[in-house]
Amino acid sequence: MTHFDPVDAAFFEQPTEAIAYQLLNLVLVHEVPDGIMAGRIVECEMYQGPQDRGAHSFGGKPTPRTEVMYGPPGHAYVYLIYGMYHCFNVVTGSVGLPHAILVRALEPLAGRDLMLRRTAAKRAAPDRVAAGPGKLCQALNIDRRLNGHALWRPPLYLARPPEPWASYRVARGPRINIGYAAEAQAYPWRFWVDGHPAVSVKAPPTTVEPAAATR
Repeated sequence: MTHFDPVDAAFFEQPTEAIAYQLLNLVLVHEVPDGIMAGRIVECEMYQGPQDRGAHSFGGKPTPRTEVMYGPPGHAYVYLIYGMYHCFNVVTGSVGLPHAILVRALEPLAGRDLMLRRTAAKRAAPDRVAAGPGKLCQALNIDRRLNGHALWRPPLYLARPPEPWASYRVARGPRINIGYAAEAQAYPWRFWVDGHPAVSVKAPPTTVEPAAATR
């Protein structure tokens, strides 16, 4: 069985954009009673409230839904959309600064059969079982029960890859499905591994950079 070492809490004491780039070098792991599910993060979007109209924390007024975003960084923010799909976010920013990064897609590394068993996309290509934020949470069995969980300890955590990834390039461009956000929908705050088959949506990037330049 592949072993994954969680990041430590200090990892989250960085600016939101720095963490967004580095998430593409990490693995999301969920340990469940019937095994371990893990995938390389290949796509994410950052949200920087309270000035960001795309963020749930826009305006800077905490609600029961967004309260976790105002706490210390490194915790999970899990919310429900359309009354049926969960989305998983990494809380960033200092206490009182409600930033978060939505994890949009994973490349399965461990527990792929478990993921396929849990997702409705059983006829999809196995490498795309977690290609999209709702599919990701369904595949990894992430729901509101994990809201507020510290992401440096089991059962749900971020980890370093057992072996370094092959060289890759980081693409960035506008975020997806936030037409309500006025000018903020054009911010180039979506990050993905350029050309990776598990990325949820193909869209032209604003920039493409070697990964080494982002660390």
